[in-house]
Amino acid sequence: MMHTDTQFSIFLVNKPGVLAQVCQRLADDKVNVVAMSMMDSMEHGVLRVVVGDARQARRTISAIGVPSTETDVLMVEMPNRPGALSDVVGRLAGAHVNVNYAYCTTGAPNGKTVGIFKVSDVSKAMKILDERKPRRKSDNGTVRKPVSLRRG
Repeated sequence: MMHTDTQFSIFLVNKPGVLAQVCQRLADDKVNVVAMSMMDSMEHGVLRVVVGDARQARRTISAIGVPSTETDVLMVEMPNRPGALSDVVGRLAGAHVNVNYAYCTTGAPNGKTVGIFKVSDVSKAMKILDERKPRRKSDNGTVRKPVSLRRG
């Protein structure tokens, strides 16, 4: 299963309790967080969330009054096994689709996990990932390593 969804990037002051307040407000408004990632810096944090009800989340975030942006992200269901993430990003790299950032859920029904990918070209990424089943170690296709990862 693969689809696009709305990701909210919520910019928070980096102080104790701010994240808890936002999460509590989402909970109070019955917004289910499907996936999340939190990045911090000295001055602010960026909470990235994908939710079950984007319309309600939009209202809640607006009511809280914190700065936020919305981005379309690619959500890819993967088997929860070693190599599944490597297969997805390898196929994207082979098609010259850049992954700007990614994070995963801890688990989904039927032993699956969901990867959330901010990519340079969503349409192309969906086409590439929908073309065939994941590569196995026995496949002959190879993906070149970035120059920075190659050994001399």
